Amino acid sequence: MPVEFIGIIGTQHQSEIHPAQGPVIDRDYVENIARAHEEGGFDRALVAFGSTSPESQLVVAHAASVTQRLNFMIAHRPGFTAPTVAARQLATLDQFTGGRVAVHIITGGSDEELAKDGDHLTKDERYARTSEYLDIVRQEWTSEKPFNYKGDYYNVVQAFGGVKPLQKPQIPVYFGGSSEAAIPVAGKHADIFALWGETQAQVAETIARVRHAAAKHGRQVRFSLSLRPVIAETEEAAWAKADAIAAQAKALREKAGLPTSGHAPPNAGSQRLLDAAKLGARLDKRLWTGVAAVTGAAGNSTGLVGTPQQVAEALLDYYDLGVTTFLIRGFDPLNDAVAYGRDLIPLVRELVAQRDANPVAAAG
Repeated sequence: MPVEFIGIIGTQHQSEIHPAQGPVIDRDYVENIARAHEEGGFDRALVAFGSTSPESQLVVAHAASVTQRLNFMIAHRPGFTAPTVAARQLATLDQFTGGRVAVHIITGGSDEELAKDGDHLTKDERYARTSEYLDIVRQEWTSEKPFNYKGDYYNVVQAFGGVKPLQKPQIPVYFGGSSEAAIPVAGKHADIFALWGETQAQVAETIARVRHAAAKHGRQVRFSLSLRPVIAETEEAAWAKADAIAAQAKALREKAGLPTSGHAPPNAGSQRLLDAAKLGARLDKRLWTGVAAVTGAAGNSTGLVGTPQQVAEALLDYYDLGVTTFLIRGFDPLNDAVAYGRDLIPLVRELVAQRDANPVAAAG
């Protein structure tokens, strides 16, 4: 089946190797990177969410105003907006953008970060709240008459969404979270389950867990994988580039007084990336854990390294496991988005089309 490519739109030039520059919201940068993703053939672009970051829905509203075809993936944290209100906000934005939004539900893995916004629930409680939250959001999007909902965290009476999404039956729901508390919620609610760039064995294991959880609800889930491709004209040049990126990331963290080894992340997704990093810097065909090891796997931090052809073939290995969406972003975000659109995305689409046309040969 066709693959989907997702990029990322930040509000300023920043990455593990680029300290933040300029204003927190650089309008020119947002517009340039949004257009680069559209012109590069990306299907969608993520706008992230954090307890100190610009508001993701508003960033998407502006990025949508300077593009025509690019779809968006809005990172959204349940619990800080009433679910009825959030449903109407997202439906309104879907209408104004011509049906170009999806929501990425991130329940949150760091107690310290969530406390900044006044949330002091445990992880298990947060995922239980997320499940109720999505129950209500989906009903707001689809119910043609007022409804009541009473749970442990929400109690709404005669709720009704006067605005419905343009997309039918509803806005796509992406879902992130790898803990034991997350998987049942993903099985019930996720349309697309998002993984970080783990080993093939780890990905296969998680896909099986989520599929099992979804089957209990008679549902099928698609899968997304997030990676940081490092490409160059030769394999040797690509690995040299990757080593330089890891060295830059380490130097910047040391300069900022941040740890570069031995720090354990609070969230399960990062813990799984570090488990992979302990096996080595280079895993499977071309999975690279260099930056994950330095940063404590702070976010999507593993990559695939090689020529565009080699990286495309490595992505197909994950496609064979059931991944149909790839979220790819670089350590030089704007320039790498341009390079991916030119050198990598068309190649992967071509290889997937060939694979789908001749699955017997691929299996052999």
